[in-house]
Amino acid sequence: MNIFEELKERGLVFQTTDEEALVKALTEGQVSYYTGYDPTADSLHLGHLVAILTSRRLQLAGHKPYALVGGATGLIGDPSFKDVERSLQTKETVDSWVVKIQNQLSRFLDFDNGDNKAVMVNNYDWFGQISFIDFLRDVGKYFTVNAMMSKESVKKRIETGISYTEFAYQIMQGYDFYELNDKYNVTLQIGGSDQWGNMTAGTELLRRKADKTGHVMTVPLITDSTGKKFGKSEGNAVWLDADKTSPYEMYQFWLNVMDDDAVRFLKIFTFLSLEEIADIEKEFNAARHERLAQKILAREMVTLVHGEEAYKEALNITEQLFVGNIKNLSAKELKQGLNNVPNYAVQADDNLNIVEILVAAKISPSKRQAREDVQNGAIYLNGERIQDLNYTLSETDKIDDELTVIRRGKKKYFVLDFR
Repeated sequence: MNIFEELKERGLVFQTTDEEALVKALTEGQVSYYTGYDPTADSLHLGHLVAILTSRRLQLAGHKPYALVGGATGLIGDPSFKDVERSLQTKETVDSWVVKIQNQLSRFLDFDNGDNKAVMVNNYDWFGQISFIDFLRDVGKYFTVNAMMSKESVKKRIETGISYTEFAYQIMQGYDFYELNDKYNVTLQIGGSDQWGNMTAGTELLRRKADKTGHVMTVPLITDSTGKKFGKSEGNAVWLDADKTSPYEMYQFWLNVMDDDAVRFLKIFTFLSLEEIADIEKEFNAARHERLAQKILAREMVTLVHGEEAYKEALNITEQLFVGNIKNLSAKELKQGLNNVPNYAVQADDNLNIVEILVAAKISPSKRQAREDVQNGAIYLNGERIQDLNYTLSETDKIDDELTVIRRGKKKYFVLDFR
């Protein structure tokens, strides 16, 4: 199976320009290719991983990747399938985001070894040197307004209004392909299926301005089996930055994917062989309630993004919280595992009697209910049941001298922060 066949088998090919010509190029020699990432935030998220890992697969097959972080296009904003105009960021902000995204990409591509080692590029390096007049004369003349307006990515925005700034974005992305071809002989661009219009702008510019042929391959935008856009957790992106989405939170995201998606995601996101995944699928289908595919998916992805130690920590937090062994976890681990639970900052003058603190922290709605909760055995302090109405929290109840965990009932956790 050649690399293109494997990509198709994994569900990673959505659309290509000339498939026969692309397959020929990929099987007959080394292809230089690029994927672009605009710095629209200070981190990439799981939605970017499909293109990133596809790029890595091509590199492992011997082809040469160029990772373009758009310091120039990030200042403009891509209108593709956006309902409203993006807010423009300052150059200082975009520059700082460029550095962070470059650092993230360096985890996934090999920038150090072999004749196909990856190269990092920033399109501000060429856009920052070209004048507006030269750009209009040397690039703009190859684009017709009719063709630009016909792109699906901007059609609906034409009706509601689009600035010339965002309208011109596709010309900039097209010029990226031209520059990379001219400087590095890049002949293939990879991106999400929503970028098809911007990407083919590049092949058109190559053909018209340089009489050369370029290839485009899009990867699908991933949705779960209900049609929900992939990479969103309760409305929030799952980030690749551990400070924005902890390894534990990422572990939980993968662990909780639906059964109908688990094997498909193993093919798309992991580097397990298709043969290994087929074996996992058989065992998984025989006992889906054991969630084997999800556990392997979570292991592979957290290890890939954050490293083996982060995976082990996420697994330990999951296992200890499941059985209620709070004291077996450090304050650092508990902050990951209980990041989204209600938090109460204990004040110096707070009465630390169990009933009083339950009311102050709004764990129980009233003193009467707090007393009932304690007496009925519904309150756990760091995993241990408390039924003494006179119990008063002390230094020994603070984990790492920072926090105490209270559980009300079976699943309702609360954190008391003593810092």
